[in-house]
Amino acid sequence: MTEAILLVGGKGTRLRPLTVHTPKPMVPAAGVPFLTHQLARARAAGVDHIVLATSYLAEVFEPHFGDGSALGLHLEYVTEKEPLGTGGAIRNVAERLHSGPDEPVLIFNGDILTGLDIRALVGTHESTGADVSLHLTKVTDPRAYGLVPTDGTGRVLAFLEKPQTPEEIVTDQINAGAYVFRRSVIDTIPAGRPVSVERETFPGLLAAGAHLQGMVDSTYWLDLGTPAAFVRGSADLVMGRAPSPAVPGRRGDRLILPTARVAPDAKLTGGTVVGEGAFVAEGARVCGSTILPGAVIEPDAVVTDSLIGSRARVGERSVLTGAVVGDGAVVGADNELRDGVRVWCDARIPAGAVRFSSDQ
Repeated sequence: MTEAILLVGGKGTRLRPLTVHTPKPMVPAAGVPFLTHQLARARAAGVDHIVLATSYLAEVFEPHFGDGSALGLHLEYVTEKEPLGTGGAIRNVAERLHSGPDEPVLIFNGDILTGLDIRALVGTHESTGADVSLHLTKVTDPRAYGLVPTDGTGRVLAFLEKPQTPEEIVTDQINAGAYVFRRSVIDTIPAGRPVSVERETFPGLLAAGAHLQGMVDSTYWLDLGTPAAFVRGSADLVMGRAPSPAVPGRRGDRLILPTARVAPDAKLTGGTVVGEGAFVAEGARVCGSTILPGAVIEPDAVVTDSLIGSRARVGERSVLTGAVVGDGAVVGADNELRDGVRVWCDARIPAGAVRFSSDQ
């Protein structure tokens, strides 16, 4: 296997305001754009040609990664004029592939952090003679996912919508977002219109008698679609819980990038990342959080499980838990922001304006 398609066209609406100026795959995780981790893992598995299917803020990708030579890859970029869905995006880039009709093409989504054994998925695909092979993972609560039951040999039996009742939960296996397609199967996807592989392509292939193979790999897996998940994924990369050859430093409790400044008595724990040019002042405590480039954490602020955008500022003694602060926003001193709050880009919160406790 030498080539892959990487789907990076989504708008990342669940991650806003992080994705107002930055496409989701380019938001930094563990110090580098998340996409870097995926590209590095693909390269380590033997992939050397990757076509990026872009759409939203497509102009951001190529200036950063270029032709991919710095990562030992050959990268190409194809931009959708109109969103085409997962299947439509795959079909839209097919002409850039070099594989023969029966050769395998790896396809993966730009928002999944996983420890998947890519070589094993391709090996399963080839040894079973499948038309499409899917990475499946087991989850404790499958209600939020589409279910993919398989027989004793791993052959896919059905694609079931998100279960609404306990009786509908017939398996704990879900589609984990990485596939190997026989090259010729990609050409059967309708061109020029939106297509969902999950809702149209896979069920259609199954109904036509195609061989769809599932491989269960329950190593680390996380959908980075929400701010809380993205922050956790970044921290897991820093601490070594999630595998990546692209983390720019030693695994541990914190990752401080070049040109970042951290006061000697500031405390950084839980896989915290401090981006380039950022500053964490004296007495500040930051746990499990991502501080993007140029952001400032003022004295005695407490930031937990949060993401602070580029050039944003968190004021003295402010306490943030599970918060997202957009690029250039300012949270004044003595504020308390709790789980799920999103401060939009360039917003200004005055000192002492938001609290969940008394001011005493």
